[in-house]
Amino acid sequence: MGLVHLLRAVTVEFDLLGAEFAAARGLHPTDVRALIHLLDAGRAGTPATPGWLGEQLHLNSAGTTALIDRLERLDLIRRSRDTADRRRVLLHVEDKAHELGWAFFGPVISEVTAVVNTFDEHELKTVRRFLAGVLACIPRAR
Repeated sequence: MGLVHLLRAVTVEFDLLGAEFAAARGLHPTDVRALIHLLDAGRAGTPATPGWLGEQLHLNSAGTTALIDRLERLDLIRRSRDTADRRRVLLHVEDKAHELGWAFFGPVISEVTAVVNTFDEHELKTVRRFLAGVLACIPRAR
């Protein structure tokens, strides 16, 4: 249980950091979660559509539209038509969002990277397996 409690403590601290970021920029915590999902989609090469984002955030269509409109008004994301399927809208994170994120989260990312660099490849493989396993448990527990 000690490991579970430590993981919960890390989760709580990251959640508080995200809430602090949101409050400092006049964002809702869901806005921050949306940006994180969109950034992750971009890194993974996953096309991010409004429907996909709504699924990630467990929002209905109206809530997703309101969220996207809000982030677009703040110049944090933009919509574009999919060149392969003009009926489909894709969501993209703007440079402004990247800059705001790095300005705020950059120091903690650097600290976490420094910790990661103290582990050898075998240890990192174990940590990755553990975190991936924990992440996979969450949808099953819902």
